[in-house]
Amino acid sequence: MIRHLVLFKLNEGVSRDEPRVVAGVRAFEELGDRIPELRQWECAWNISDRPIAQDFAINAAVDDAGALTRYLEHPDHQAGVGLWREFATWVIADYEF
Repeated sequence: MIRHLVLFKLNEGVSRDEPRVVAGVRAFEELGDRIPELRQWECAWNISDRPIAQDFAINAAVDDAGALTRYLEHPDHQAGVGLWREFATWVIADYEF
């Protein structure tokens, strides 16, 4: 299995309650039910207030590299990424477990 982790940082001046951010969160929350390759799916706002903390996280699992590619290319995933691209930056890590 492959773990797919993504940590998002809202751009300067962007707040969690902005309509575009709310729409981005909703788009990602719905992915777990829409993409069959996802074996596990979690996403949520970070609750830590440490200076180095990111704002939002995705924690997902897929069976293998092919499933990861299908997830990444899925139209619903791409639509969500398009929303987040407008107001955040992110880092990822994919590893086998």
